[in-house]
Amino acid sequence: MTTNDLPVIAAVDGSTHSRQALDWAAQEAVRRGLPLLIVHVMPLTRNVDEETRQREADELLAEAVRRSELLAPALRPSTLAPLDFPAAALVSLGRDASMVVVGSRGLGGFRSLLIGSNSLATASMASCPVVVVQDGGPDEDDREGDAGPFSDIVAGVAADESSEAVLEFAFATAATRPGARLRIVHGWTMFSSMLAGGPVFDRETAAGSAARGLAEVTSGWQERYPQVEVVREPVNGSASRTLVTASATAALTVIGRRRGGEPLGLGLSPVAQTTVTHALGPVAVVPC
Repeated sequence: MTTNDLPVIAAVDGSTHSRQALDWAAQEAVRRGLPLLIVHVMPLTRNVDEETRQREADELLAEAVRRSELLAPALRPSTLAPLDFPAAALVSLGRDASMVVVGSRGLGGFRSLLIGSNSLATASMASCPVVVVQDGGPDEDDREGDAGPFSDIVAGVAADESSEAVLEFAFATAATRPGARLRIVHGWTMFSSMLAGGPVFDRETAAGSAARGLAEVTSGWQERYPQVEVVREPVNGSASRTLVTASATAALTVIGRRRGGEPLGLGLSPVAQTTVTHALGPVAVVPC
């Protein structure tokens, strides 16, 4: 199996959030021409005997297969039910996947939490992109009309080479959606300009420098994906606030995370953490 054939993994646990993740994953697998692998991680618990646990997993996966085939009849999904901790199993399976798709919360999550611990841990540690499908947004069909307001792909980038993986995933995603624009957002401040060795006191000059830096980082991608309309948005201020606002009318918001983790042991940067936690639509976290 080549990297172009690696499956889209949909994690299901019977919750509404995981059904939404399954729907998103099935549609994305069809767009990209990839196989769909539906995974239910059987919990490590002594409260349920092995036979009951396996029977419940089989029933849940059978229902998920029926749902995905109704949504995308051309798909022939496969299934897997490992016995493990959910995040550990998904991170391990992600080594041989094009992406892992999870709901924002599972059955065990507190209703007050904006994102569940398993979803956040998977997004923080997986070696492939992880898409967190948020609850409560418009239906997928409403979000993706060619001329509708929910067809844009939004990508948050830094003005350096660390954004290559984010741009690659964002462009490839936009290319599968006819009529979709790719909005590339880069947040800057006078302080970040100073740290980058740019203008310190002249805001207009700093804005020009940020725009040039964004153009340099994204140069060449337009030639590789000529069918994708690109809008570059250097934003003076909070990148996370801009991305969260943009996510309300985006088919997908794409952000990056460092493969080695963040300083102080954090799995995600503050911008990524805020975006994943508060976004109003699906968010892809791409290891860079």
